[in-house]
Amino acid sequence: MEYLIILISAIFVNNIVLAKFLGICPFFGVSTRVSVAAGMAGAVTFVMVLATVVTFLLQRFVLDPFNIGYMQTIVFILVIASLVQMVEMVLKKVSPSLYQALGIFLPLITTNCAVLGIAILTIQNDYNLIGAVVFSIANALGFGLAIIIFAGLREHLEMVNVPKGMKGFPISLVTAGLLALAFMGFAGIV
Repeated sequence: MEYLIILISAIFVNNIVLAKFLGICPFFGVSTRVSVAAGMAGAVTFVMVLATVVTFLLQRFVLDPFNIGYMQTIVFILVIASLVQMVEMVLKKVSPSLYQALGIFLPLITTNCAVLGIAILTIQNDYNLIGAVVFSIANALGFGLAIIIFAGLREHLEMVNVPKGMKGFPISLVTAGLLALAFMGFAGIV
C-alpha cells in the first residue's frame, strides 16, 4: 500500500514539473510536438531510474559510511553525467536504432534538474531501495504525463486563433499554469 501511495502521489499530487517545478527547461523546450515529448519522457524515465539506483547505493555505501554527505550534490551530478555518457556509448554500439531514436534527448538529460532532484529527494525522504525505485519510476511517469499533455495542448494552440500578444511563449505559460491548477485537483486523493 505504501508503494501505491508513493506512485499516485508522485504522478498526480506532487508532480515533479507542475508542483515541484523541476525539469521546467525540457518541459517548455521540448514540448512542441507530442512525438518529441514522448521521446524525451522515455529517455528521462530510463536515466532517472538508473541514476536514482546508482546514487542511492553510493549514498548508503560510500557517502554515509565515510561521513562525507556534504559531497552529495557534486557526486550525484558527476554520476548522472557519467551515466548519461555511458548509456549513450553503450546504445551507440549495442542498439544503433535505439540510439538514433533517442537522438539529442540523451545529452539533454544531463542538464535536466529533475533527474538530480529525484536522486536527492529519494535520500531526503529516506526510502529503501525498492521505495527509491518506485519513487523514481513514479516521478518519471509524472514527468512524462505532464510533458506529453502539455505538448498536446501546445499542438492544439497552434491551430486556434490566439491573440497576437499571447502567441508563443505567453500562451504556453498560461497553459502550463492551468495544467498545474488541474493537477492540484488531485491533492485530496493522497
